[in-house]
Amino acid sequence: MIDDVDVAGLSVLVRSDLNVPLAEGGVADDFRVRAALPTLEALAARGAKVAVCSHLGRPEGTDPALSLAPVAAHMAALTDLEVGFRSGGRITVLENTRYHAGETSNDPLVSRELASGRDLFVQDAFGTVHRAHASTVGVAERLRSVAGPLLDAELKALGRLVGEPERPYTVVLGGAKVSDKLAVIKNLLPKVDRMLIGGGMCFTFLLAKGLSVGDSLVQRDMVAAVRDLLDGPDGHKVTLPSDIAFGDRFAEGAERRVAAASKAADGAVGLDIGPDTAAVFAELIDSSRSVFWNGPMGVFEWERFRDGTERVARAVASCDGLTVVGGGDSAAALRLLGLEGSVSHLSTGGGASLELLEGRVLPGVEVLGDWAP
Repeated sequence: MIDDVDVAGLSVLVRSDLNVPLAEGGVADDFRVRAALPTLEALAARGAKVAVCSHLGRPEGTDPALSLAPVAAHMAALTDLEVGFRSGGRITVLENTRYHAGETSNDPLVSRELASGRDLFVQDAFGTVHRAHASTVGVAERLRSVAGPLLDAELKALGRLVGEPERPYTVVLGGAKVSDKLAVIKNLLPKVDRMLIGGGMCFTFLLAKGLSVGDSLVQRDMVAAVRDLLDGPDGHKVTLPSDIAFGDRFAEGAERRVAAASKAADGAVGLDIGPDTAAVFAELIDSSRSVFWNGPMGVFEWERFRDGTERVARAVASCDGLTVVGGGDSAAALRLLGLEGSVSHLSTGGGASLELLEGRVLPGVEVLGDWAP
């Protein structure tokens, strides 16, 4: 752990997760910036020379629209310390690591450049430790490396769900695509007591059960795999929506109409779970002792189709058990509703949290060896 190292006078490279949404040249959601900042401030206060690296988006080469410059400027506004971009400052924010073509392939040239002139590497970007990239694994292989406090807190909170979680243990999954989460679902399903499926991906599940979904988002190439999962030994643990809030088109101003999940009209687009489903999900969450939620129940950014996500969010927030929320959209929904302080743990990483709950080895943690929590 970082507290075991005297950092005074050291040049410290910190891997933070500053992969934040941008809008109109600025930071649109600073949750991850605020989460990363205490570690950087603490290191500077202890006399370290601090540089922080992160990726932002998926640039094809050097894309000015995905520069970390506005993130550095936003960070400077949140702290009394001088924050420089690319050089200077008590805290220096380096440019987007994915400007380097070899970042995602863990090219030794990239990791060597990041490690050059540094004395210590602090891994504090939980949202990236499931990737073996140059800035997560490669640099840790070249420097004395320790886990940061944010990473430590994430691993401890999620670790309570990995071993023997208090039961009933309920996982709530939303989001758009089944393909993004089918492997997670397969691996998690035997370990949970119930799994509630909402969001856009529920329509592929409903189609797999032979129900009409109108013009809702579906991945037809995933239907057979989903059907096999539902027909499997743990398929009974899956709870799907019984009713849906449909729109007449995919648009914020779409006319909202609630119908049974089995009675989608031609041309109707599913944009949220319906009120009956939301009530059932809330009741199941309320009776749980351990809850993990990842992914909204619908297009919660549109007020007309926010009800399902809000009902689930409030149920998670009021649950007396351990409640862990992972994923940017779920976290954004909690903040929108003013509930971010009402859950046991709000994770900064969606994909990493899912892979940890699956029981997978996270390469960015494994490489820390004895310095991991």
